[in-house]
Amino acid sequence: MVIQQGRIGAAALAAAMLSLMPGTALAQAYQCAVPAASAPLSVPQVEQDGPTRLMPVAGYTLALSWSPEFCRTREDSARNARQCSGQDGRFGFIVHGLWPNGRGESWPQWCPTSRQPGPAALRQNLCMTPDTRLLAHEWAKHGSCMVGTPETYFSVTRVLWNSLRFPDFDRLSRREGLTAGAIREAFADANPHWEAEHVGLKVNERGWLEEMRLCYDRRFRPARCTPRRYGPEDGAAVRIWRGL
Repeated sequence: MVIQQGRIGAAALAAAMLSLMPGTALAQAYQCAVPAASAPLSVPQVEQDGPTRLMPVAGYTLALSWSPEFCRTREDSARNARQCSGQDGRFGFIVHGLWPNGRGESWPQWCPTSRQPGPAALRQNLCMTPDTRLLAHEWAKHGSCMVGTPETYFSVTRVLWNSLRFPDFDRLSRREGLTAGAIREAFADANPHWEAEHVGLKVNERGWLEEMRLCYDRRFRPARCTPRRYGPEDGAAVRIWRGL
């Protein structure tokens, strides 16, 4: 892949995107409601919360948050109303963000940019990431180190997201003795070209699934996760909250 000051080259990006087949990821949003184009949608201001790190991109992580667990204690939160109140839809996995990785366990972040996503770009992605503040934050912290515009960052993220197929996580959640390895195998079985070693998990201290972290190489092909991204060992017990 061509890297231009740490960002994706347009030709390499197009080739990578064409290699991905569409899947059924949008089924993760149930009856998602998007504000009408005539409705005002504010663009959140994002403050940098860490140091600027400039380095070559060695791969990527697509972080997918499991909404039932995230919303478990946030159903009445005004800050998370779009994702958790149920008024704008019910969600399974949503995209937390697409993150560039550096060598080893480091990563680029907060690369200099003057660009911000506009209301139209945010509105277009609210069924994938139902939080305008999170969308703006992920562009500023991570997308700015990948591509030149927020529109391109969200477009790349959507293509990856739409290429995925998901097993029945409701059925998985009812399995006796569920383990991290079983979740990885179920996802790999549903997605050609994926192996269990490409699927990282984030589990909270009580053993409940919080996120799935999918690992890619520089050409957006599934790749073996580093230990930090891989998370719990395959034999670790994991529970999945289905919601009420």
